[in-house]
Amino acid sequence: MNKYIFGIALFALVVLFPSTIWAETNTVSSTVVTDKAPPTANAPSVVINNSDVCKSALSAGVQTQILGIASGIAVTDENCERMKLSRSLYLMGMKVAAVSTLCQDARVFDAMWMAGTPCPYMGKIGDDARAGWEENTDEVPEGSEVFKKKLKVKEEQEWQKELEKRAKEEKENPTEWIEEHQGE
Repeated sequence: MNKYIFGIALFALVVLFPSTIWAETNTVSSTVVTDKAPPTANAPSVVINNSDVCKSALSAGVQTQILGIASGIAVTDENCERMKLSRSLYLMGMKVAAVSTLCQDARVFDAMWMAGTPCPYMGKIGDDARAGWEENTDEVPEGSEVFKKKLKVKEEQEWQKELEKRAKEEKENPTEWIEEHQGE
C-alpha cells in the first residue's frame, strides 16, 4: 500500500507541479521610454497669396494625451471691402455712390453729419439728404452716436408734449401738473 501512495504522490508532483521538479528560468528584459512627448496637432497654414484680398487667415490647434484637433479659417474684413468698393466707384466717376458706400459705416456717417455734409440719401445730397435721414431714422447705420442722441432728444420732446396735452385735458394748471407727473 505504501508503494501505491508513493506512486500517486510522485505522479501528482510530476503532473501538477512540474516547475518544482524541473527548474526553468525565464528572464524578461524590457525598456520603458518615458521622455517622449505625444505627437502634437499642428495648425494648418492658411495661405492668402493675393495682397488685394480683404481676408485674414486664422488657425489653431489643441493637443491632449489622447486626441489632437487643428483647424484654420479665412476671415473677411468688411471695412477693407467697403473701402475697395468705394475706391472703385470713385475711379469710375461715381462719386456720390462712392461716398454712399463709405457712409454704411456708422463712424463715417457720424463724421459726415458733424462736418455739415450729410451722407447722400436715396440720390439726394445736401439739405435734401439731411431731411431724408431725419424723416427715416430707421435707415441710419446701426451704431450712429449722432442719431442716438437726436432720438433721445426727440423722445424727450415728445414726452414733454404728451405731458402738456394731459395737463390741458385735466384742466389744471399745466406747469403745476407737469411738475407733479414729471417722474412717471
